[in-house]
Amino acid sequence: MEYAMAALQYLALFFVFMIGVAVAVVVVMYVVDKTQTGDAIRRNYPVIGRFRNLFTELGEFFRQYFFAMDREEMPFNRAQRNWIYRASSGKGNTVAFGSTRNLNVPGTPIFMNAVFPPLDDQYASTEPLLIGPFCREPYSAPSIFNISGMSYGAISKPAVKALSRGAKKAGIWLNTGEGGLSPYHLEGGCDVVYQIGTAKFGVRDAAGNLSDEKLREMAAHPEVKMFEIKLSQGAKPGKGGILPAAKIDEEVSKIRGVPLGQDAISPNRHREVDDFDDLLDLIAHIREVTGKPVGFKTCMGSADPWFAFFKKVKERGVESAPDFITVDGGEGGTGAAPMPLIDLVGLPLREALIRMVDLRDLAGLHDRIRIVAAGKLVAPGDVAWAICLGADFVTSARGFMFSLGCIQALKCNKNTCPTGITTHIPSLQKGLVVSEKDKRVAAYAKSVISEVETIAHSVGVAEPRQMRRRHVRVVKDDGSSVQMNEIFPSVRLGDGGAAGNRMFEEALRRMAADVKAP
Repeated sequence: MEYAMAALQYLALFFVFMIGVAVAVVVVMYVVDKTQTGDAIRRNYPVIGRFRNLFTELGEFFRQYFFAMDREEMPFNRAQRNWIYRASSGKGNTVAFGSTRNLNVPGTPIFMNAVFPPLDDQYASTEPLLIGPFCREPYSAPSIFNISGMSYGAISKPAVKALSRGAKKAGIWLNTGEGGLSPYHLEGGCDVVYQIGTAKFGVRDAAGNLSDEKLREMAAHPEVKMFEIKLSQGAKPGKGGILPAAKIDEEVSKIRGVPLGQDAISPNRHREVDDFDDLLDLIAHIREVTGKPVGFKTCMGSADPWFAFFKKVKERGVESAPDFITVDGGEGGTGAAPMPLIDLVGLPLREALIRMVDLRDLAGLHDRIRIVAAGKLVAPGDVAWAICLGADFVTSARGFMFSLGCIQALKCNKNTCPTGITTHIPSLQKGLVVSEKDKRVAAYAKSVISEVETIAHSVGVAEPRQMRRRHVRVVKDDGSSVQMNEIFPSVRLGDGGAAGNRMFEEALRRMAADVKAP
């Protein structure tokens, strides 16, 4: 009994002590808030005003898990993420009862199922597609769906390793991003697309200029199949970047070819490329040095300048053309970018892709230049839509981040990613187990490809690249739908009906007369 009473007395004293500590903390916070001058809310409402910042931070969490409906979140909703999580884990991806998607939203694509679709024995898998027929080492790309550029540095070492191994398992390519080629890109033995950014990381000399010696060194890796010149990206078109000196350790310095102790500056464009002649010269030079296909990535602001580009290609001859063009939509993402550029600059992919495809086809370069679509394409319907519009390939970055376990915490720019994907904090990277995540990467890619083929079979063709604009309808403002080829007739000769053929012939006349396209 005495022990119990003593224990109660100690607990009472401890309780009083804690109340005293709490009161002291509140008093200190009150004094600090009243005397500080940076925050008006805290100055006018000391202590209580601090809860505003707390609730602001927690609001993002509560909206994501409790309040937002499955189709409401941005930039990717819960339905999209859950589909990727299920596909990555190899679980069944069927759903019950009915669709939760509102099919009356303007712009929603609706695929037109055939009355008599192909039977099971009439299906065909997507065949490899040749890129760079005039190169010494052309690339026969096996997959319609691939991994878009994510630099080592922007994402972590285990993330790059898992992507490389998963890409090998799935038979898809992996784009390095502009941060250079790391050993972790090569570790899995997958096909690699080397992206050359404006700072020429990994292929630059001491002065920051393009180095032929480094180009040959990169091209010597059998895994490196193509080179992509990054002109701009959808998340920050017209904007360069800075890799702070604090993030440049010996490994990053060696991979990127930048000195220790200095910020690594990426200009907002390639200094040696002032016009389309310079761009074609650069493409030809890299192709000659490496012997491999060379293309470029761009976010379109308008179709008008690109009409002149294709005219220039026609004047020089088909061999001068880029082997591929990656079209990034203005809705593309990145680790960090100014909000005005993310929100307001660059054509959305739904407009840019059609314009680039049509310009290519108007120039008669359909079989010479391959079009790669990028920009928030993470689900089978997104990929099928892009192929219907004329893309030859689709790449995704954030879809594969979700397959690695990304929870859309929106902390990519803070080095505190809770899933270990975009952080360099070792304790957080431990959560990303490469031997497990590479399987999820491969499973996700295979699921997307398989379901795109299912959509193709449903609309009545044997494989995805046979899909056309006539196979998809778009919901209008009044809730009704219209076939895509009625809005944007295909300008490929023989593929768009009478309207498309007239557009093709008129455009050829305009091109010959050097008149800007309508």
